Amino acid sequence: MSTDGFAIEVSGLEKRFGSFKAVNSISFNVKKGEIYGFLGANGAGKSTTIKMLCGLLEPDGGFAKVAGIDVAKDPEGVKRHIGYMCQKFSLYEELSVSENMFFFGGIYGLDRSSLKNRMNEVKELLSLHSVADTPAGSLPRGFQQRLALGCAMIHTPEIIFLDEPTAGVDPVQRRNFWNIINDLSVSGTTVFVTTHFLDEAEFCHRISFIVDGEIVADDTPAMLKNMLKEAQKDTSDREPTLEDVFIYLAKRGK
Repeated sequence: MSTDGFAIEVSGLEKRFGSFKAVNSISFNVKKGEIYGFLGANGAGKSTTIKMLCGLLEPDGGFAKVAGIDVAKDPEGVKRHIGYMCQKFSLYEELSVSENMFFFGGIYGLDRSSLKNRMNEVKELLSLHSVADTPAGSLPRGFQQRLALGCAMIHTPEIIFLDEPTAGVDPVQRRNFWNIINDLSVSGTTVFVTTHFLDEAEFCHRISFIVDGEIVADDTPAMLKNMLKEAQKDTSDREPTLEDVFIYLAKRGK
C-alpha cells in the first residue's frame, strides 16, 4: 500500500499500437481521497491510460504505481485494490441486481456473511433496494449505472476508476451520482474519473487535460480557468468555464 500520500503515481507512461503512440510519456500523481478528473476528446488516450492503471493493458514505457503497486510487475495485485467501471454497461443482464453484486463480491473473495452485509450497505447508498430482484438488462440507464458502480465498490476498494460513468444519464441522476462520488472521496476513497460533461468536472479536486496522448494541463478547476484568463489577457469580469479551457487546450495542442 502507498504510504506517501499518493494513491496513483505515474511517470513517463507510454502505450503504442503499432506506429501509433496512444499515450505519450505522461506523468501525474493523484492524492489519496482525491477526485481526479481526466479529460480529453475521444481518442485522446483516456481509456487507454485507465486500462494501463487498472492492470488490463501492459505499458510500453515509463512506470505507474497504483495503491503502491507497480502495474507492470503485478497487475493482478493492482486489481485487488481497485474498482473499475467502464464506459459500456458490462454486467450480466440476465442476472438480478442482487445476483450481480453477489457474483462480483465472490470474485473479490468476500465471505458470505461479509458480502451480505456489504450488499445491503451498497444497495442503501445507491438506492437499489427497490430493484434488487430486477434483471440488470431490464433496468433504466440510471439504475444500470448505479448497479455498475455498486459492483465496482462492493469490495470497498481504495481506488475507483470511473470511465464516463454518467453517459446517457439524465441531469438529476447525474447530480445524484456525483453526490455519491463526493461521499466516497470524503470517506477516503480515491476516485479517478473521465467525463465529457464539463459542468461535472467542476466537482473534481484536480483535473488533467490530455490531448493527442499528452497531458497539457494539470491543476484545480479554479487555477485552470485563471490560467486561461491570463493566457488570453482577458480583463473582463466574465469567468471562463471549463468548456472554454477544454477548447483552448485542444486547439493549442494541435
